Amino acid sequence: MIYYGKQNVDEEDIKIVDKVLKSDFLTQGPFINKFEQKVAGYCGAKYAVAVTNATSALHIACKAAGLGQGDILWTSPNTFTASANCGRYCGAAVDFVDINKRTYNMSIDKLNEKLQQSPIKPKIVVPVHFAGQSCQMDKIYNLAQKYNFIIIEDASHAIGGSYKNTKVGSCKYSDMTVFSFHPVKIITTGEGGMVLTNNEKLYNKLLLYRTHGITRNPEYMTEKADGPWYYEQIELGYNYRMTDMQAALGYSQMNRIEKFTKRRRELAEQYNELLKGLPLALPYQSPETVSSWHIYVVRIKFNKVKINKTELFSNMRQKGIALNVHYIPVHTQPYYRNLGFDWGNFPNSEQYYEEAVTLPLYYTLTDEEQKYIIESLSECLCAK
Repeated sequence: MIYYGKQNVDEEDIKIVDKVLKSDFLTQGPFINKFEQKVAGYCGAKYAVAVTNATSALHIACKAAGLGQGDILWTSPNTFTASANCGRYCGAAVDFVDINKRTYNMSIDKLNEKLQQSPIKPKIVVPVHFAGQSCQMDKIYNLAQKYNFIIIEDASHAIGGSYKNTKVGSCKYSDMTVFSFHPVKIITTGEGGMVLTNNEKLYNKLLLYRTHGITRNPEYMTEKADGPWYYEQIELGYNYRMTDMQAALGYSQMNRIEKFTKRRRELAEQYNELLKGLPLALPYQSPETVSSWHIYVVRIKFNKVKINKTELFSNMRQKGIALNVHYIPVHTQPYYRNLGFDWGNFPNSEQYYEEAVTLPLYYTLTDEEQKYIIESLSECLCAK
């Protein structure tokens, strides 16, 4: 079966994890700091905090930003639910900004219009870099200066990408950036995530929320330490700590991030060329961005073929190819419908969902496998 995504773990990855397994540290050890420094250095950010997954990264980013009851967070409907759920975890309200029809990222026009019309402004906006392509961050940053909201980039898809010659994760146009290291992402730690920032105060809060709200730093303690064992819980934090085993794997994977993204871009270019002529729309790439190509999404013109999406998925699976869909619009999920959202609220995202199909794309996908995918897709779509 050819799946839509797949990790690549080589012998060097295995060696470094084996080294940790034979060391004195399995949970929080020296590789946590090494991994954080490596990612921060690669992206050009000052600080990084490794955590259990991107969902927990989004959560503590919101907590560090002071999100709470009475506040509101805005994000894209075209994302995984965690981009919105992080606001709800903090007791805040959540709303959405519809997507741009070409990039499938948050529409700047829709965001500007909503900011002008909404009597209650968001405390946090979470732009999602869908498929690995950055949002128009300079424009979002300018709106943040005007309307005084905090920006948390959900770059779960986008490590290795860039915007206007600046690496995603630099936080040049945001307060914090979140990465995911799930096995289908660009690099993996098994499960894992990270928050990057250039703000020292936010960084110190992220460290607190990662580990139960506990500190040993005398600067933050209310009492004088009894001894070297002394610590204080000064916030209600969480156990979101990454293990040293995961961090070692991530550290090793970072050595190949340019290889990973280079191959993904080659495969995307080949898809763009070989899919021409089929009844579908290819993914648009803004000249301002260099995508890391986490996923490759086409929009099938189902009104021009004699097959629906369910049949397409079934037929392709029979051929040994597992397609996927990214994403079902968050506002249409039952939980969010219970909060007052419904179909029809964000038509661009809904129309996109009706047509979107994610094709396999990963580092070890061969040219022969890709050609087979395209031939199989063509057979399914063009069958008489």
